[in-house]
Amino acid sequence: MTITSSSAWLSLLEHADAMRDYRVAEAFQADPARADRFSLRAAGLFVDFSKQRINAETLARLLAVAEAADVLARRDAMAAGEPINCTEQRAVLHMALRNRAGSSRRYVTRGYDVASDVEAVQQQMARLCDDIHSGRWRGWRGDKITDVVNIGIGGSDLGPFMVTEALRRDAFPAIRAHFVSNVDGAHLQRVLSQCNPGSTLFVIVSKTFSTTETLMNARAAREWLLASGAKERDVCKHFVAVSAYLDAAREFGIDAANVFQFWDWVGGRFSLWSAVGLTIALATSMAVFRDLLAGAHAMDEHFLTAAPECNLPLLMALIGVWNRNGLGAESLCVAPYSQDLRRLPSYLQQLEMESNGKSVGIDGAPLEVATCPLIWGEPGTNGQHAFFQLLHQGTTVVPVDFIAVLANDGSYPDHQRALLANCFAQSEALMLGKTESQVRAELIEAGLDAAAVNSLAPHKIFAGNRPSTTILLPALTAHSIGALIALYEHKVFAQGVLWGVNSFDQWGVELGKQLARRIDLELAEGAISSVGKPAHDASTRNLMAAAIGATGSIKR
Repeated sequence: MTITSSSAWLSLLEHADAMRDYRVAEAFQADPARADRFSLRAAGLFVDFSKQRINAETLARLLAVAEAADVLARRDAMAAGEPINCTEQRAVLHMALRNRAGSSRRYVTRGYDVASDVEAVQQQMARLCDDIHSGRWRGWRGDKITDVVNIGIGGSDLGPFMVTEALRRDAFPAIRAHFVSNVDGAHLQRVLSQCNPGSTLFVIVSKTFSTTETLMNARAAREWLLASGAKERDVCKHFVAVSAYLDAAREFGIDAANVFQFWDWVGGRFSLWSAVGLTIALATSMAVFRDLLAGAHAMDEHFLTAAPECNLPLLMALIGVWNRNGLGAESLCVAPYSQDLRRLPSYLQQLEMESNGKSVGIDGAPLEVATCPLIWGEPGTNGQHAFFQLLHQGTTVVPVDFIAVLANDGSYPDHQRALLANCFAQSEALMLGKTESQVRAELIEAGLDAAAVNSLAPHKIFAGNRPSTTILLPALTAHSIGALIALYEHKVFAQGVLWGVNSFDQWGVELGKQLARRIDLELAEGAISSVGKPAHDASTRNLMAAAIGATGSIKR
């Protein structure tokens, strides 16, 4: 039986119909304890759901849906190392990467406890960090390493990039970190123009070590190094690799001692806790990286042990399902009121949409339920001067996750106060709105005549009752960032269970890759295949012809 045919799901949809006219502002007036009732703390984070369009009955029915979907049983199966990635027959053990030394919790797959492997790679990372930071590691000219360039894409880029930017206050002062992901050569060129070949270390991150974009950029970086006068034997001084396929990395020319392993039980978008996060550690320190792991571990323990009614990731997942399937919201805006978290919406786009952007259930049957909403966003206060107009007065209701950091780092305290004021005001304004009578009273008080009031009033009405959640971090530390990311990871997992999808595969990215390989060969040859029936549709053939006509052929 699918969740959509369960009595709990049908009951939830009935409740959604009854809640169409529910006004959150009125609920606050009727219940002075509402804010406390719908707020939780976990792993150092404070999360306020009280501005969501929910009441106690909503939560009760959502929790009944979670029970019907066996979310907690699936959670325990994941922690036990069962192959819950059913299409690839793999365990999902990213929590093992941040399990603490001395913990009684064990993560086992196929009868093997992975703790020793995880610790061995972390020790290897620590040695490299120490060698780089101490200056023992030298480039081919004898220079200390000053620049670290992470070459990867998707999960091998978005997480490490986001965290490294967020932890700039913990940056190791003698190291500059850069990230290259796009196969557009302008991306690599821009980064290399800032680097010296003699003092640059490249971290090549690819789970399979076959990702087209990553390997193209890696080869170009090696050619750049060799063009500076370095020899093939010098490549090992400037390249390290992170991969689940160690032989492929070694064939590239990377010294076996400098290949860092991660495993098939770590999904790419859940991998920043592994050696995929090596650039985070190099850009800060291994101690900071371990603190990041500790924050995630604290959220793991909460998720694994807290009762459903106070389980923060589960409740976030349920409220997301309520907004998507109960209220019909098609997107979720993520608005971090922290410039240092500016990459968080991009990171969450992959985490959520690649995980749960599915239309087929784990049984292979088409789903009868809408799944992952579109994830988008931009830091506040920039977003207020861009798309918040739509959030307040647009025809589409968009739930918002507001994320704010309470502590100021000691610089520009007035800016921090204004930032928090804007964050809190926006969530309040989205909820309250402004009625026609309020607008008319303001315009009359401003001295406008009746005609002007009648003309202007409709444009200044805000419907309000637009749902949001606010997440507060005590400070922008590695620990709090780790907890925040783990919160969203577990939310995504729980929603995948609720919708009945496998959150840990991504077959949807494969078709475009296959077609791109064919087209790339034809562009290089300057001829479009026409063997048998046309190999491409007319539009694609015209586009390819335009590219070939402009350049003759696009050489490899």
